[in-house]
Amino acid sequence: MIRFPSPARSASDRGLVPFITQRAGEEAAPANLLILREKRGAGLRLFYGDEDVKDRPLRDVLWARCSFSHDEHGMPAGEPQWKMMHPYRQMVTMLAGRCQICTQPAKTPLGYVYLAGPHDGDPGQETILTNQPPVCARHVRTVAALCPHMQGKPMVLLTSSAPLHGVMGTVYGMAGGEVVPAASPREPMRFDHPRMPLMLASQLVRRLTRFRVLAVPELLDELDAVGGAR
Repeated sequence: MIRFPSPARSASDRGLVPFITQRAGEEAAPANLLILREKRGAGLRLFYGDEDVKDRPLRDVLWARCSFSHDEHGMPAGEPQWKMMHPYRQMVTMLAGRCQICTQPAKTPLGYVYLAGPHDGDPGQETILTNQPPVCARHVRTVAALCPHMQGKPMVLLTSSAPLHGVMGTVYGMAGGEVVPAASPREPMRFDHPRMPLMLASQLVRRLTRFRVLAVPELLDELDAVGGAR
């Protein structure tokens, strides 16, 4: 079970490594997958051979297993793998609306702040999908500077509504009597997609439909005006 750090033990006090970042030594679990027909008339579904209730944390979706490297306080430890997000820490942070850096509640007086890379899409489009957990006001600049995906020029998305959309991961199938990867969709898969029962998810995705696009200084100025910047 993942526990979020207390304010006194937040990532901001420990070298500014985002909570969601995968660490050296945290590795995907050995393949232990089965494809079975759940019951008569039902379709095929992907399972772990030794499945636990924690393996399906939401909407009956099977989640990728990954080991945890932690210190004596139970917090993430080890050399940061900057381009990788730990699948379980990404999921729980996104699900709970916690800051991806410090895990404190991310909601600001203006709503939730999500950051996207400069090439993640047209800021004028009506809907944006994101696998990046939100950021609290205190750590907007931190994520902009640390995350390679942002390239130092993040697109700031301020929203009051970001419903769950689906997941990213790998769809499995059968070949030669063995369970093998069949596809890794580039676009997030909705929860109601017919192939979701065969998905091994590694990232949770939210859908932004009502948002404003701001620059980092504009956001911080607006937060200052309502006493929301820290």
